Amino acid sequence: MDAMKDSRKRDAEKQQIPRPPPIPRGWRGRIFHSLPSYTGPYSVGTMEIEVPVREPRHFSHIKRDHDYALRMDTVLFSIYYPTDLSYYAKHGNKPSRATWLPRPRVQTSRGYAKFLNVPHMPVTGYIAATTMFTKLPAYRNVRLSAHRPGEQVDADAKDSQKTLTENTHEKPTFPVVVFSHGLGGSRTCYSAVCGELASNGFIVVAMEHRDGSGARSYVNVPPSSNLADGNSIDNTEPRTHYEVDYIFPKDNAQDTAPQNAKGVDTELRNAQIGMRMAEIEEAFSVLSLMNRGQGDLIAKSNLRKEGNIGSSSKGLDGVDWSDWTGRMFLERATIMGHSFGGATSVQICRETERFPWVGQGILLDAWGPATPMVNENSGKRVQRPILAIGFEAFMHWQDNFERMVEIGNETRGNGSPCWMMTIKGSTHLSQTDFAVLYPTWMSWLGKTLVNPKRAIYLTVNSSLEFLRKTLPDDQTAGSFWPDEGILDTTPLNTHDSVPADYRPQDKWIAARLKIPSELRLRVMNWFRGTPKSAPKDANGKPLIGVITRALGDEVWMHISPSMNDTHRCNGHISRRMTRSDSALSSLANV
Repeated sequence: MDAMKDSRKRDAEKQQIPRPPPIPRGWRGRIFHSLPSYTGPYSVGTMEIEVPVREPRHFSHIKRDHDYALRMDTVLFSIYYPTDLSYYAKHGNKPSRATWLPRPRVQTSRGYAKFLNVPHMPVTGYIAATTMFTKLPAYRNVRLSAHRPGEQVDADAKDSQKTLTENTHEKPTFPVVVFSHGLGGSRTCYSAVCGELASNGFIVVAMEHRDGSGARSYVNVPPSSNLADGNSIDNTEPRTHYEVDYIFPKDNAQDTAPQNAKGVDTELRNAQIGMRMAEIEEAFSVLSLMNRGQGDLIAKSNLRKEGNIGSSSKGLDGVDWSDWTGRMFLERATIMGHSFGGATSVQICRETERFPWVGQGILLDAWGPATPMVNENSGKRVQRPILAIGFEAFMHWQDNFERMVEIGNETRGNGSPCWMMTIKGSTHLSQTDFAVLYPTWMSWLGKTLVNPKRAIYLTVNSSLEFLRKTLPDDQTAGSFWPDEGILDTTPLNTHDSVPADYRPQDKWIAARLKIPSELRLRVMNWFRGTPKSAPKDANGKPLIGVITRALGDEVWMHISPSMNDTHRCNGHISRRMTRSDSALSSLANV
């Protein structure tokens, strides 16, 4: 194993990965919290699209304020994608960057306060003082890259960005990832993960679900028409909008809490998953139109334009839709989701007839108890390769861990490979932008032991290793994806036990970890030297947390295709854990 890692390290050192220059922080980045530049060989572009759905409808009979709570009129998502900035640099055009906090920012902040059940003034004030004007490290409405990393580009070729190499190839097609957020999330809350994937050559569609699982979202309602049958909407008629806030289950507001006496509100959560899947279908329909050269139809129907709520003045101005024709590999897209989005992804990987274009799934700290149970009569089980990346705080949640093991065995029982792993020292929000923007709060309140950036890189790099194994060769050829051998980690067996040194008290299960002798440990690490083997970021700075770890000692592997016995690690943790007897606030499952 060590020899394999040494070989990978030597190969990586020989391979010169072309990287765009980091984005300057600017005065906003120095005053407010900032997001780090992406580390892949591509710069990253972004656009946001809201269009009417083909069939407006509601899901379930559940109502709030005498109106259907789960109502689908439009679909909203952001796209993160590879771009090349040489044309803009050549012509002196400086593309703008979108803000991280969705518009309208003050109202969005109030939505977070309502979700957290705290007064809105402190939340709004704190966000205004820290991230109100934080910019995404991605450029708005720029052109989709027409070349692979390392190829020379004619910056003056406005129409095609043709390469100047002798072995000129067709423009590359990029694999697609559809990302589903967790409770309290939005289309921007996972920009660190989505942007990292885009910088490595993926087109990532970050959904904003309006099923009452986000903190707050605004829906622009067109007066008539939709995208069905190739019709664009009439943007000259008056428009209205409505807001969708987080829906708390009646009489069971904390259904996200471990060991909740009433359990998960399956009626609400199953209905939400149903609506989420419909929204993802609508987003895929939009991608298909773009891929077929009908991007102009999307532009005409787009509701995220000046004058509409939640929109910037840019809208989709500047997008060259011809760049997108035939540029997306839509035959085997990846469904990826965090927490409740992970539960959504599991169900999509079961619905193979409904989602034939989904090739594999990546589950980020999935909310196991909210995943619909398998219908014994329908025969619908996971039939796609699965990578489940869990975080340590959730691993100590016994019911959740056991449910994820069941999903892993369900996958393997149907002949599909599955990896299930845990990143040491991590907590549930470590895969979100909140961990990167607020690392001090994550460390002191969540007791997160891993460096937030390293947690993101472990998530992305293991995902890239997984996709290298599951995507067709023509989609992975020529890539510069890092390969740390994370998925080659030896799985634990029935005789191994996961150390419980950082297992919290029952009341904090799934929310945070425990740091014994915390003050002394923090002081010691301030003076401790960094091991040479400690992982580093793209700038060569060490990525170490409160607990210093060497490269290769950062994950536990629970399930792997290399395991001989399909039930080898079933219950290896649960037998060594005691049940939690207390509940957890809803924040734990954002």
